[in-house]
This record gives sequence, structure tokens and C-alpha cells, in this order.
Amino acid sequence: MPKSKHTFPFLSRWWRRAASRAVHRGRAWVGEHGAVTAERPGPLRFGRIGPGTRLAFPQGTVFGEPWIRLGDHCVIAEQVTLTAGMMPGLELGPDPILTLGDGVVLGRGSHVIADTTVTIGSDTYCGPYVYITSTNHSYDDPEQPVGRQWPRMEPVEIGPGCWIGTGAVVLPGARLGRNVVVAAGAIVRGEVPDHSVVAGAPARVVRSFDPERGWQPPLRTPAPVPIPEGVTPAQLLDFASAESGPGQPSGRG
Repeated sequence: MPKSKHTFPFLSRWWRRAASRAVHRGRAWVGEHGAVTAERPGPLRFGRIGPGTRLAFPQGTVFGEPWIRLGDHCVIAEQVTLTAGMMPGLELGPDPILTLGDGVVLGRGSHVIADTTVTIGSDTYCGPYVYITSTNHSYDDPEQPVGRQWPRMEPVEIGPGCWIGTGAVVLPGARLGRNVVVAAGAIVRGEVPDHSVVAGAPARVVRSFDPERGWQPPLRTPAPVPIPEGVTPAQLLDFASAESGPGQPSGRG
């Protein structure tokens, strides 16, 4: 009579549980020690990385760090790409190319491509897979492949307090004002005024705030619960990070 390979099933169960615990503990250890902070920058030498800022492990593509300045208490999730210049190893001059203000959150898999200046204002939150770029392909010459034609570059400026939804694209030359909401999947170009909501491809203003009449069209959602007194920006960032997993904003607007 053949022997069952599960003669001692309790040993098999114990081994699977032990292996699972070891894998998860190992992953947590790697995530903690592979993260980049001001105290533990690893091989990355940013022009500035503020206190409380953390790039989760694994990082995406990062180059041109001397021309990248990161503010205080930024949350940069896994696989986020941050680049200054068209390729590594270029000399880009005395001024920063890519600047993140204090409290900026970049969701998992987002890209910020700064071949010329890109500025993201303080307390701007980006959901996962947001793409912000100062460069776009040109296609003027119909005889040449698009990829071989010299790209066009225009600075990008995103004001403070914005929310950029999952999968949105911010194109070269875009200038977003203060507290702008960009809907998920929107493609933004040109000027966007303060306190407005944009959606679509290309994005257009679908709601804006009037000091006398309030939001137009009126909001359909209930008023938010006010933030308790004494809660600091750092605590808010900790909450945003913990709500959706380590280093990853929630994706809710």
C-alpha cells in the first residue's frame, strides 16, 4: 500500500505557516531598510530631501537627483519615477529642475518627468499612476518617425493643495492653480484656475468655486467632517499613508 505524502499533516501545516511568517517578516524588513529618507539616502544624492520624507521601496527610476528637491514630510510610494534631465549624467546648471513642496504625496507607480522645470506645490496629493511631464514628442515632419523628432519642453507648475486622481496625465505647459481637483483619467493641459474641478480628455472645468455663490454647480456630497484642532500636517500624512498601505495614498478624492 503506497504511503501518503501527508502522513504527518500537522507538520506540513506548521511548515507552511512558518514559511509564510518568514516571507512577510522578510518583506517588511526589506521595505523598511530599502526606503530612502534624509537619514538613509542610500545611493541617491538629492539636491534636498526634507525631514520626514520617505521614498518607499522599491523605488522606480530615479536620476538627476542633484537637481531634485523634495520638501518635508513627503510620501512617495513604491515604483515612483522621478527624473531631472533627459538622461542620466547631464549637467543641468545651478538651479533645481524638479521641486516638490512640503507634504506632497505621490501614489504608487506615478511618474514625474522633468526635462525642464516642474514644480509641485505643498500638500498636493496624487493618486496611483499619475503621469506628470514637461516633455512631449513632436511630429512636425511627416517623413520622420515621431520618436526621432526632437521633443518639445515646457515648464509645469502645480499649485499647493491640489488633488490629482488616479491615472491622470499632466502635460507640458500645464499650470494648475491652488486647490485644484483633477478627476481620475483626466488629461490636463493649459491653465487651470484656483479652486476648480477638471475632468475629461482633454480636461475641462466642470465645477468651480465662487466666493459669493459657493461651488457651481452645487456639490451633491455632504459637507466633510472638519479636521480636529491640533492635528499636524505630518499626522495627516501618516493617516493618508496608513489608510491605504505603506507609502501609498488612498486614491480617493
